[in-house]
Amino acid sequence: MRWDGIRIDGDRPDMLFGEDVVVRTFDTPRFRGITFYEVRARSILNEVPKQSRMMFRWTINPYRGCSHACVYCFARNTHTYLEFDAGADFDSQIVVKVNAAERVRHELAAPTWRGEHVAMGTNVDCYQRAEGRYALMPGILTALRDHENPFSILTKGTLVLRDLDLLRQANAVTDVSVNLSIGLLDPALWRSVEPGTPSPARRLGAVRALTGAGLRCGVLMAPILPFLSDGPEQLDAAVRAIAAAGARSVTPLVLHLRPGAREWFITWLRGNHPELLDDYRALYGKSPYADRSYQDAIREYVEERAAHYGLRRMGSGAARQVEPAQPPVRQPDGTQLTLL
Repeated sequence: MRWDGIRIDGDRPDMLFGEDVVVRTFDTPRFRGITFYEVRARSILNEVPKQSRMMFRWTINPYRGCSHACVYCFARNTHTYLEFDAGADFDSQIVVKVNAAERVRHELAAPTWRGEHVAMGTNVDCYQRAEGRYALMPGILTALRDHENPFSILTKGTLVLRDLDLLRQANAVTDVSVNLSIGLLDPALWRSVEPGTPSPARRLGAVRALTGAGLRCGVLMAPILPFLSDGPEQLDAAVRAIAAAGARSVTPLVLHLRPGAREWFITWLRGNHPELLDDYRALYGKSPYADRSYQDAIREYVEERAAHYGLRRMGSGAARQVEPAQPPVRQPDGTQLTLL
C-alpha cells in the first residue's frame, strides 16, 4: 500500500496521511466485504485548484472510496492514487479519516482562515454507509457551527437526517444548504446503477424532512443517463416528484464519464444494455461529456418542467418563464440526436 508521498483530491503536498494506518473489517451484513483503513489526516480542508470551474474553493472529504457503489461515480479514478483500483476496490476499500472533526476545529481556528464556504460530499459521499459506524459528521458540523462557518452538503445518504438538529443549529448562525442527489426514479434501474444507496423514494423523503425543518434543500438531478432515464415521461415524473417533496431548486446534470468511471460504467453497460454501446460511442466519442446539443436539450426541458411545477434552477432566482422544450430523442439508426 502506497501511503507516503501521496496527494489526494488536489491536496497540498503537506496534506498527507501519516504512517499509522489501522485496517478493520466488520462481520455484519451492512459491512461484510468492506475493508476500512483508519488514518489520521494531517489536514482536512482541501483547497480546490484555481483552474477549477467549481463555485467553491474549499472542501472537506472525511472518506475516500464509497460503498454506494454507483457504477458511474466520477471519483473512481482518485482511488488509484492509493494503489487501489477504480472498480471493486473503490466500492469496498474505504479510507476513513478518523481525526477529521479534530482537524476541522483546529484549521478553522487558524488565524489565516477567512471563513470561506466549505463544500462537503463533492468527491465521495460524507453520509455513505461508513458514516453510520464512524460518525465523523457530527463533530465536523459542530465545529462549523461553533465557528459560524458557511457550508453545503451534497449527498445520496438519508443518514443526513440523523444530524438534523445540528444542521438547524448551524443554519441559525451561518449559511447552510443541503442538496440531495436524485437522478432517476425507476426502482430496477436504481438497484442496478446505485446498489448501495437509499432508494430515490427515501431520498425524496429526506428532502421533505429537511425543507420541513427550515433548511434550504435542493436536488441535483444527477446523473441523467442517456437512453436509460432521459425519456420525457421519466424526466417529467422526476421533476414532479422533486417539486412535490418541497425542494427549493433542481439542477439537471447529464452523466459524464471521466477516466476510471468510464471503463467501469461501460463494463456495466456491456453486461446490462449492450444494445446501447453504439449509442454511447456516438454521443460521447472520446470526450467525458455528452454532445453539447444533447446536454442543452436536457437542461432546457428540465428547466421548463421545473418552471411548470414551481421550482427554480439551482443558483438562479425565481423560476423564469421559458418556451416549452422537448427532450432529445434518437434517430432510428440510434447514432444521431435531434430534437422533436
